[in-house]
Amino acid sequence: MGLFSSIKKLWGGGRGASGEAAGPAAVSYESSAQDGAWRDALLLSLREAEPRLSLWLGHVLEGVPEAGPQLWERLAFFFDALEVPAAERDTFIASFSSWLDTMGYRAVEEFRSELQYRLALALDLEDEEDERNRLLLKLSDGLSRTREQIGRNLDALFSSHDTITDALWEEMEEVLIAADVGVNTALELTARLRRRAQRDGVTDPAGLRDLLREELTEVFKPMRRIQAVNPPEVVLVIGVNGVGKTTTIAKLAHRATLQGRKVLIAAADTFRAAAIEQLEVWAKRVGAGFHAKEANSDPAAVAFEAVDKAVAEGYDLLLVDTAGRLHTKTNLMEELTKISRVLGKRHPGAPHRTILVVDATTGQNALSQAKLFNEAAAIDEVILTKLDGTAKGGIVVAVAMQFGLPITFVGLGEKMEDLRPFDGEQFARALFDAATPEE
Repeated sequence: MGLFSSIKKLWGGGRGASGEAAGPAAVSYESSAQDGAWRDALLLSLREAEPRLSLWLGHVLEGVPEAGPQLWERLAFFFDALEVPAAERDTFIASFSSWLDTMGYRAVEEFRSELQYRLALALDLEDEEDERNRLLLKLSDGLSRTREQIGRNLDALFSSHDTITDALWEEMEEVLIAADVGVNTALELTARLRRRAQRDGVTDPAGLRDLLREELTEVFKPMRRIQAVNPPEVVLVIGVNGVGKTTTIAKLAHRATLQGRKVLIAAADTFRAAAIEQLEVWAKRVGAGFHAKEANSDPAAVAFEAVDKAVAEGYDLLLVDTAGRLHTKTNLMEELTKISRVLGKRHPGAPHRTILVVDATTGQNALSQAKLFNEAAAIDEVILTKLDGTAKGGIVVAVAMQFGLPITFVGLGEKMEDLRPFDGEQFARALFDAATPEE
């Protein structure tokens, strides 16, 4: 639960023996003329609110129209009320202020969602109820086209059968195939569903919807794996061009920096000068270090030097970008194998993770990509981008079932906050339920 438990304890029992509210630590930010009045009012509002980040943030931002001294003062007060160390408070505010200047945002409406995302990571609140609800809403919205397609077909299927028959199971396979689950996956998933229905004694076709949701939750159940690494952690990021690999690396770096990790990005896609330049821009935006060589350099040499830099300068995480196309002199897959080998020689155990980035809108092409890349670089996990707005969300199921690869993140938009941790149960709910999570 992280800091959340201590926060609830703070708000629930933060009064001294005299019964007076425990005051926040003093802040160094310049105060307004009616300093005491707004502080007392804000503290009271925060203590009376349900302990959820979105509600707290609503009180903090009340009456704040745009970024400026008033915002920084109220954020500083919020951090102090949570007894966050002053150094962490100041670093957070300075970083967010710098980001706003880079993006050119002023109005609160332009950056509120990003601010809540950063606070969730910085305060270790991302896994709490409020953040899960935000993710479910975002995921549900992103899967709307897929849900509309599969939901319409399932409704038609269930309404056309009074009982569960062989014909129904055949039509079920067709519905799943139409959702871009794929033939092999559709056959296996239908077989699993059939066994589950027989085991549970389900005879009403309408009951299959809940069983299908439960079965998908089982498919996505996360596998246990060794998380500890010999620092720095080295992550190899692979995938074809156009899948959003560069921005995904930026989003991963963004998340890691907000969690207090020192991040280095290496541009080992040396065959596109534009890729190097773009990655450097993103590194500056998210506050990460950057390493590159001139265009057309040996990608493995870039990776080797980046590990040296990461070790020498005390980085916690090294993200290595790679080429995503066949180039004229060297086969892409051979190059990836070489990079992995070089990383392992320079830093035993590296790469600690190899991430395949896949564009969800490509549907079944994603399966062939996963097969080829897995043979070359032994994929550890998959990130699916562009899941928002696609009618091919069933590819998530196909990747998980056919390759047994964990899906760790999904891309639900262009913003930094739109790379979200993947949760199989939430995915299944978002795919079949249009209900809004409870407030």
